[in-house]
Amino acid sequence: MSKMSSSEGSVLSPVARKILKTVFLTIFLDLVGFSIIFPLFPALARHYLTVNPDDPILRGIFGVIDAMATAGGSVSEAQRIVLFGGLLGAVYSLLQFLFAPVWGALSDRIGRRPVLLVTIAGMALSYGLWIVSGSFTLLVMARVMGGVMGGNISTATAVVSDVTDSQTRSRGMAVIGIAFGLGFVLGPAIGGLSSLWNPLTMHPELATFGVNPFSGAAAIACLLAVLNFIMVYRSLPETLPLEKRGQSEVVRSSNPFKLFRPLPYRGVNLTNLGYFLFLTAFSGMEFTLTFLAADRFAYTPRQNAVMFVFVGLLIAMVQGGFVRRKARQIGEKKMVLMGLLAVIPGLLLIGYAQTQGLLYAGLALLAFGSATIIPCLTALTTLYAPADVQGQVIGAFRSLGALARMVGPLVASLVYWRYGSLAPYLAGAIFLFLPMLLVAKLPVLASER
Repeated sequence: MSKMSSSEGSVLSPVARKILKTVFLTIFLDLVGFSIIFPLFPALARHYLTVNPDDPILRGIFGVIDAMATAGGSVSEAQRIVLFGGLLGAVYSLLQFLFAPVWGALSDRIGRRPVLLVTIAGMALSYGLWIVSGSFTLLVMARVMGGVMGGNISTATAVVSDVTDSQTRSRGMAVIGIAFGLGFVLGPAIGGLSSLWNPLTMHPELATFGVNPFSGAAAIACLLAVLNFIMVYRSLPETLPLEKRGQSEVVRSSNPFKLFRPLPYRGVNLTNLGYFLFLTAFSGMEFTLTFLAADRFAYTPRQNAVMFVFVGLLIAMVQGGFVRRKARQIGEKKMVLMGLLAVIPGLLLIGYAQTQGLLYAGLALLAFGSATIIPCLTALTTLYAPADVQGQVIGAFRSLGALARMVGPLVASLVYWRYGSLAPYLAGAIFLFLPMLLVAKLPVLASER
């Protein structure tokens, strides 16, 4: 076999398993470093509004927030701060959307390993810049650099497709799903703990060099990126042979929505569009969930953290157990439909929940559904595409995911404030029938004929 799976086709070789472990750690460390900043957004806004209120970028962002608040109804100062975090996160997602296909296509031409090494080094530099971000402009520059380099997850995903075949693809993609789940669980937790360490408390003179109260979190993220670089450099071989490297042109269109143009691979377009529509609804739920929990149940930040840890751990368990073992047996398409059928009532339960029991029942359904949907859609888009364009196809797939994570929260927050807490969940449940119809139309895989 050209893949690094065993000749039996359904068992990963020792080399492939070792590579998957390296990819798992790569994505996990990437996401821990990226999500460390999540719990710090409110404090970041208050800090820079206090020490750097005349920064033109900061003033511009809050101008946009005030415009959004006007469109969505009256909001409190705390909600303006949360919107600040959403917009700053949207910048990162926008850049991932633009650059994931660029890194994916480049990896199809020169190989996966050099692209991963360059982008991980770039992420380490972005966190290093964050350490000395005494001004808000420097912080934005650091986030921009991180967003550009963050598109490398498409390349890491392509590594998985290189070392798996049609029989083991879903199992490999489940590894990525587990890394996502655990990364998003531990990242915010580390970020929250790191906020207790302010380097300026003991060394106030460091402020002259741009060190700020959040430099501790930035230093941890930078260290993780450096360790990630060393691990990839020492342990990850090149997985794309010379004879399989395509001729993809690394050209970024001025119109990123050209990613929606039909691709010449049957099944890829429906899979990608279904993924975009699903993640738009799901990410909108993620963003507004803390507001709903605070409004109805008076949840504190600590209780919100426990809620997300519950979801993340359940996702990791479902992907590590059920999806990894049963996806090939049940079939990726059927498993995606099964997941959507779980997410829809999950959204309705959360939307109508008046007790914490109903809230957590809805969260459990959402966790199960997303744990099955995302790795199986990822596997499908690679199974419908030829081997020499895997990086390009997965880059487009990940870009649409990043676009969804930018669009979903912004739309859902406006719907929430204009029509109330039930509206985004009810609308999301109805909206999910669209990706369900698209997935139902997916063609039969060659390996299933």
